[in-house]
Amino acid sequence: MTVQSFVLTDADDGIHLDPGELRPGGPLILSGSQNWSVRWRTLRGGVSEGVDAVELDSGDLSLTILPTRGMGIWKGRYCDLPLEWKSPVERPVHPAFVNQLDRGGIGWLHGFNELLCRCGLAYLGPPGEDRGEKLTLHGRIANLPAHRVEVRVDTSGPGSLELIGTVDECSMFGPRFRMTSTYRLEAGSNRCSIVDEITNLGGQPCELSLLYHINVGRPFLEEGASYSVPCQDVAPRDSRAAEGIHEYSRYGAPVAGFAEQAYYHSPVGDSDGWTTALLADSAGNAGFAVHFQTRQLPTFTVWKNTVAEADGYVTGLEPGIVFPNFRAIERQQGRLPSIQPGQSYRSELALEIANNEESVQKIRERICQIQGAILPTIHPLPLDRFSSAVR
Repeated sequence: MTVQSFVLTDADDGIHLDPGELRPGGPLILSGSQNWSVRWRTLRGGVSEGVDAVELDSGDLSLTILPTRGMGIWKGRYCDLPLEWKSPVERPVHPAFVNQLDRGGIGWLHGFNELLCRCGLAYLGPPGEDRGEKLTLHGRIANLPAHRVEVRVDTSGPGSLELIGTVDECSMFGPRFRMTSTYRLEAGSNRCSIVDEITNLGGQPCELSLLYHINVGRPFLEEGASYSVPCQDVAPRDSRAAEGIHEYSRYGAPVAGFAEQAYYHSPVGDSDGWTTALLADSAGNAGFAVHFQTRQLPTFTVWKNTVAEADGYVTGLEPGIVFPNFRAIERQQGRLPSIQPGQSYRSELALEIANNEESVQKIRERICQIQGAILPTIHPLPLDRFSSAVR
């Protein structure tokens, strides 16, 4: 047997293991690395009370995933590079302490500090009322716990670690979604693949919203850092973003009181539909790349929030099914897929870390190859088809 499975949590069977770890030994040998480990624990104290955390460490790359918070990634490291951002929310917040109705429907921000969190699934974007339903910021999935969590260790080939979590977003007289998320790290690799399968468990078709809010800070983000992604069009979300369109792809130093800006892209994929977005530091020595399947995630948003360090100096690289607009706008633009009863929607992406000039340049060359000879159209003002104002 090359794959061994370990169930950490199963609410239906009354299983919950805490704390624990897996390390090399016996049949659990990964040929690609002898420094791998899996550790899991439940955080205690303050607003983190009761948050489950699972750390996958494949040797050079480690990620801490939070099953209690919709299978988001809290933080990680690659060699000596930290993978995180310094949110004003300093530690993971148990969903019990997040009232999404706070502050006019933006209470979601009370728990916002992850490297990767999902927005959706029934809706995302700003709060408001749509078809008689009051919507809060960015939906519910990031504040829902997984009811089943499993680790798999594959010792064939170079070896790999997988974490699989199942989260239900269900309501009486509302949508009934089940999301099964799989994280996979290969031994000794600088890359993590992520696959989500979202199934409509209900008896009626349901609109699906999904966006990956991938939030990156230092050392990748700094004055002079830049991002790139193959695309056909780039447009500011609103008038505030239009003020910075002449330097949309570059970042400044932290500025107290900076008002956020967001830029919408229509990404271009290779012959298989895959594309790559890259955030690189000013010297080109460190890069954070997001690879994603454009046939499943056809939108890409960049969020620039270069406020003072104490207030959360960060940028977001955000592939999605939709743009982070109010749901009625996305419906009007035809971007909300309708998932039939019993059917599933699959989304695939991967995170890759580059820690030297050569590896950053290799990713840049891939982006140039996908973009080809046709340069993107840079629109100075918001596009109606990206962010038309409808309420």
